[in-house]
Formats: sequence, C-alpha cells, structure tokens
Amino acid sequence: MIPDMPDVVETSNNLAMVKMNGSSIEIGTLQRSSIDSAKEDLAYSIRSVFEMAGAAQVLHEGSYPGWKPNLSSPILDVCKHQYKACFGEEALVKVIHAGLECGLIGDVYPEMDLISFGPTIRNPHSPDEMLNIPTTVKFWDFLVNVLENVPVK
Repeated sequence: MIPDMPDVVETSNNLAMVKMNGSSIEIGTLQRSSIDSAKEDLAYSIRSVFEMAGAAQVLHEGSYPGWKPNLSSPILDVCKHQYKACFGEEALVKVIHAGLECGLIGDVYPEMDLISFGPTIRNPHSPDEMLNIPTTVKFWDFLVNVLENVPVK
C-alpha cells in the first residue's frame, strides 16, 4: 500500500497465465508498482521462490515503468476546474492502482505533467469486463473541454 495513501495499492503481483504442456508448466506473472524499485524487488522475490522450487528456467520479460501520482499537479488543477465548469459539481479525485499509460509516457517524457482519467469500467481484465456507456460520453465531453482549456507554455 502507498504509505501516505493507505487505501491505495502501491505494488502488486498478478498471476496472469498458467499453461501445462506435457510434463512442463509455464507460469506468467505481472508485477506492477508506482515505484520501480519495489516492483523489481517483488519480481526478484518471485524469481527466488521459483528457483528454490526447482524451476528449470525463470525469465523476466517486459515491464511497465512506475508512476506516482502528483496531487499538486497543474493539469490536475485544470481538470478539477473544468470538471466543475462542465458538470456543476466537484470532481472526485482518487488514486487507484492503474494508469499504466502514464508510466509509459512519463518514462519517455519525465518532465511532462500527467493525469489519468476515463470512463467507468467494471470487472477489468476479466471475461465480465464492461464499459459504462453513459460515462464514456461524459468522459469524451470532459476530455474535449480540458484540451480546449489547457494553458500552452
């Protein structure tokens, strides 16, 4: 959990895939974290467990960079202001264990001010994943308004 945000996951592991092929098993996991070093520590801990269990081969392939949200972000201030202008109510600002795109973009453009928002998705990454259509329309209208009002340097 994030120390100063105790309701928000900081680092996690997902058992993504298990394949059996004859006498061998292939297990895929995905480690994520808002802090790269914590993600790497978890990956090496998992590697150690598999090696101690006698795994013939343990590979680390692919990774998403971490992204720690900035609650003092100038773009967040713009979004909160524009949300109130669009919908007549205060924006509910939450930090969740998501926003992989922000990590990827921030890794290439470290000085970029980033924010993640979108429509409501239920049961993500499962066969029951659903997109709430009315929130998609709201998201689009809000995105267009924010883009029209972002100050240009």
